[in-house]
This record gives sequence, structure tokens and C-alpha cells, in this order.
Amino acid sequence: MRTTLLTALAGLLLSGVAGAQETATPRWQITDDGAIVWRIDVRIPHYDHIEMSGESLSAVLRYGVNGDGSFSMERSIVWPMLRTVPNNTHASLTRRFATDFLQAVTVDGQTLNGEQVQSITLDGKLTAVSRFTVGHDRDMRQRRSDLRPEIELTRIYAPSTTLPALCELYVLKNIGSRRLEVCLPAQRIVYATDPAKGVQGSYTLIAKTDHTESRLAVLNPGEELRFGASVQGVAGHQEERSPVIEEELAEREALRRELRSKLVLECPDSVIVAEFEFAKLRAAESIFRTKGGLMHSPGGEAYYAAMWANDQAEYVSPLFPFLGYTKGNESALNCFRHYSRFINDRAEALPSSIIAEGDDHFGVAGDRGDCAMVAYGAARTILALGSESTAAELWPLVRFSLKYCHGKLNDRGVVASDSDELENRFPSGDANLCTSTLYYDALLSASYIAEQLGERRTAALYRTRAGRLKECISAHFGACVEGYDTYRYYDGNDVLRSWICMPLVVGITDRAAGTVEALLSPRLMTPDGLLTQSGTRTFWDRSTLYALRGIFATGETEKATAFLEHYAATRLLGEHVPYPIEAWPEGNQRHLSAESGLFCRIFTEGIFGIRPTGFSSFELTPRLPEKWDRMALGNIYAFGGAPFDIRVSRRGERLDVRVVREGKIVCRKVIGRGQTVRIALPRE
Repeated sequence: MRTTLLTALAGLLLSGVAGAQETATPRWQITDDGAIVWRIDVRIPHYDHIEMSGESLSAVLRYGVNGDGSFSMERSIVWPMLRTVPNNTHASLTRRFATDFLQAVTVDGQTLNGEQVQSITLDGKLTAVSRFTVGHDRDMRQRRSDLRPEIELTRIYAPSTTLPALCELYVLKNIGSRRLEVCLPAQRIVYATDPAKGVQGSYTLIAKTDHTESRLAVLNPGEELRFGASVQGVAGHQEERSPVIEEELAEREALRRELRSKLVLECPDSVIVAEFEFAKLRAAESIFRTKGGLMHSPGGEAYYAAMWANDQAEYVSPLFPFLGYTKGNESALNCFRHYSRFINDRAEALPSSIIAEGDDHFGVAGDRGDCAMVAYGAARTILALGSESTAAELWPLVRFSLKYCHGKLNDRGVVASDSDELENRFPSGDANLCTSTLYYDALLSASYIAEQLGERRTAALYRTRAGRLKECISAHFGACVEGYDTYRYYDGNDVLRSWICMPLVVGITDRAAGTVEALLSPRLMTPDGLLTQSGTRTFWDRSTLYALRGIFATGETEKATAFLEHYAATRLLGEHVPYPIEAWPEGNQRHLSAESGLFCRIFTEGIFGIRPTGFSSFELTPRLPEKWDRMALGNIYAFGGAPFDIRVSRRGERLDVRVVREGKIVCRKVIGRGQTVRIALPRE
């Protein structure tokens, strides 16, 4: 009775949230080309922040509109390869800049005033459009309130895709009825850091306009004037660069368009599609060119030129083969190659993190179950890449990680560890649910790899171990917690935890009904996503995103869809946009990149139900929501060879499922709800 009541309350919560979403005008709207725009209304002041990254730099732009309608911008810029302390993951050169390149600009001898921001647009760049008065009231016969805007200003911000520079473009347009004289003074600010606080000595920071001499121009009505600016950082041995701003912005747009053309989601829900596109960009852009090779890093003004067993190995690397992003695949391989350096015969765990461009490593909370994380992520990535040579190269890492986990089985048959990925922020006991479920899934994936490599005995061994582990997970962790037939997170845990979703994610469903009910109950569910632990205020998107995938996987499609609709609308069109976030209150909802990878995997592994079973084979269990008549994933690059599409449409009470490659149908099945289709793609 209690669980039924709580579930009903959760439904009311979700419907209430959804209703509020429908009746209130969202701050942001989706444009025809997949951008989002905030057309400024009376809801000011409002401030937000967004992280953008390139190969050599990351920038957190803290932007907003003040109460008087003026624009606010502070740039927090991180140069991951300009290290300030040797072998410290947090020690990347970081500086905040409030430089206003418009401050010295004059129109008819006067500074711009009376700014009113018209719109702010996000599309991989940040674009702000404002209007200004010029202030021709010298004779005091015209009041300032009577002045009409005469200048429209467009500001555009984006990181260079390759250079250590934040690029900015300014476009001034005469929207009045008279000729205006514009003066653009050249600006150059140079700052050298303390050489004692740089691994490479002093670093040079340069904020400059792209014109080195002052410019004078006459703007007739309708004409515009453009200039660029940049903020960059270089080491002493490096040359200062002069980025061609408009070319750099074009490269940034080209990256966005490339990613939009791959792993293309089609469904009737435009908000979900747009959030999927934004998530692909954030997951793919946070890759840095380090001396240790291309390295995907979380970001967030703290975690750069470094990788983690969870963020990179477990969360985002398995996505890149599906996306077909060359740099992403290379960063995934580099991740596992770096971890392979720590294979040992001393039964020592892999490190939690490899830092400082690969120069060092650390474990902040002992063994967090990192071997299970790496085994899970590496095995899934190997299968999705579909390369026998890559499999052979990384197979020792997978086998070592599985062997380590097997050696950590306790007397209850589950994997012991010192902590979990939350690193003692919340208790995890001496054996937690996450570690054992990840190990379970890794055993299954490894059995498929072993079959592909001709190691049938090994494959059988891993399947046997997976079967035993599944039983032990259910026996040890299965419990009634707060009235729900679900899982305890560790021995002695008597309150609900969001990570009870993990058995659902890996296909353990003996307590699926109670677990879904618990996840959607008011004890865990909030308008911001799942609480990490009932009775607290803390939420981490990663568990919310895993939960969404797991609920879809159980076949509770309608409940999962309602949850997904709300989540996507909140993150894309709400008060903090446009990406999945890490956590709150910790980190102030920073845009760590690997969470965006988890969002994309809701679709590949949850809604479409793709489970790799070989280098060119997979299982497909699609979950088409009732309100959708169709859905598709186009240009999927997994499993080697040419990209392929998965198309699912409703056919009465059944689903018409087609797999198409290069215009030819590879497989077509009409299936019932929850049925699985086994796909074998032709090898090329």
C-alpha cells in the first residue's frame, strides 16, 4: 500500500512539473537550425554559465543580462597544458577576464550607452545581440529617454578548435537614419605570470584586438563594421598566435555540423532531439591535444589533461564508436592505452585517475571499483569499434581488470572495494552495488570478445562467472528498503540510493518493478533529477542518466519517457542550459563533459536497446513510446565498415524494425513489444 501511494505521489510530482513546463513560457526556445535562443523579456536580471572547449583551451563563460538590460560577461579560461604545479590534476593555468573590448569604442565621439540586450543564442558558440543609443543630446534639448537606438551590436564567443585562444567577433551595424563615425582603438593587454608558479616558467597571457592600429570608419544607415579579438595563453618557448577570428568561428561551426551529421536522432519530440545534439557536442569537444596524445577530460574548471576510470573509461568512451568522431575514438584508445601501463602481477588496482597529460596518477579514495569501471568501458568500446587488432591490443587490460575483480570477491560472492565513484561523499560500505554490476556487465562483454578472438574456454568461463555473480548480486543486495522491493547499496544501507538503478542498466531485472517504483518515488525523484540519497538535497546527473537508461531497458517506456521529457526540457530550456550537469550543490552544476556522453547512451543503449555481441553484431531491443509513431538513429558508425541506420515505426500493436546500410536493408523484422532482434552486419 505504501509503495503504491508513493508512486502515485511521484506521478503527481512529475505531472505537476510537466504541467508547469507547459503553462510557463520557457526562457529559451529552439530555432530551426537546432540552436536555442533567449529573447530577452522582463525576467531580468538573469545569469548563467556555459563551458566550451577546444584542443588547447577551455572557457567557462559567465554571461547574463543585468537589471538595466545591459550585457554581462566574465570569461574563466583554462589552459590545460600550461601546468602550474607538476603532476596535479587541478593545476592548469586558469584566469578570469572581464576585459571589455568595446570600452574604448566611440560613435560620433561618444561611448555607446543605453544598452538593451535583444537576444542570446547558443549553438556551440555564444552570440549576444544588443542595441545602443549614441547619445546626441549635447544641446540638452533632447532627453536621453527620447533617443532611439542607432547601433546594433552582435558579440560572438567561441574557443578555437586548435589554438590556445578564446575567439571573439564584434559586429556594429548602423540601424539608425543618419551617418555615424566609428572609432575602433587598437587594444593589447599583455600579462606575464610568475615564473616560479609555472612548470615551464612564466606564461604569457594576451588579450588583444585583431587590428594593431586604430580604425576610423563612416557607417551609413544599414552598413556594418566588424572586428575580432582574442584572449590567449602561451608558454615562454611558444610563439604568440594571431588567430583569424572569422575563420576560427567557421571551424567551430564546421565541428558542430560534422557532429550533427553523425549518430542522428529522429523522433517527434524536438526538445529531446535538440538536447541530444547539444550533448553530442559537449561530449566530443572536451578533448585536449596533450603530450600523452588526445585526452578526453571532464572539464569544469578543475579536471583537465587527465582521465578517470569512471568519466572517460566507463561513461564516454563507449559512445565514440557510435558517433564516428575520429578524435573521440583516438581519445578512447589513448585512455585504455594509458590504463594498460598499470597492468601488474601484484594484484594492485588500476589507479582512479591518470593525470598531468599522462605523467602521473592518483587514487583519492583507494580502490573505488576502478578495475570494474575500466573493464566495463573497455570491453564495450572494443566491441563497438569492431576492430580485431584493437581488441587484441586492449584484451590484456580487460583480462587483468576482470582477474582483479574476481580476486576481490568476498565470502558473499560480490566485489569488495574501498569506496565508489562518489569517493566517500556518501557511504558505500566494503562492497557496493555499482562495482559488482559493472563487473557483471564486463564479464558478458568480455565473453563476446573472447569468442571473437577464438578463446572459447575463456568465453565460457566468463559466462559462468557472470551467472554466479548475478545470483550473488540478487542475494546480497536485494532487499526491502524504505518499503520498496529493490536493492540496498551496501550491507547496512537502509535508505534509498539513486544507484539502485545499476542492475536495471546491466539487464538484472528480478527486482525491476520495485526498483523503478523507488526511483520515481518522492523519496528520490525531484524536479532536478534523482537525489543521490533520500532525505538529502544532493543530486548528480550521472545517476539520473543511468536511471533513465535502466528504466527504458526494463520496458517501462512510458514512465521513462515522461521522466526524459521533463529532464531534457529542464536542461535545454530552463534556467541553466544547455547541457547535462555534474552535481549540485557541489560544483555549482558545472558542465562536465562525460555526463553528456551518458545522455546520448540513453538512446543507443536504452531506447534503441543496442547491446554489442561481436565485432559486427549486436542485439536490438527498441522501446518506442506510445506518443511516438516512429524513431530512428541514422549514420551509426559502430562495428566498423560503412555507417548504418536503425529505423523503428509502429505497425498496429507491433514494431517494424529495419537496419539499413548504404540504402540496402540488412535486416527487417516485425516484432512485439520488448522483443529482441539479433543483427549481424556484413563484414567489409
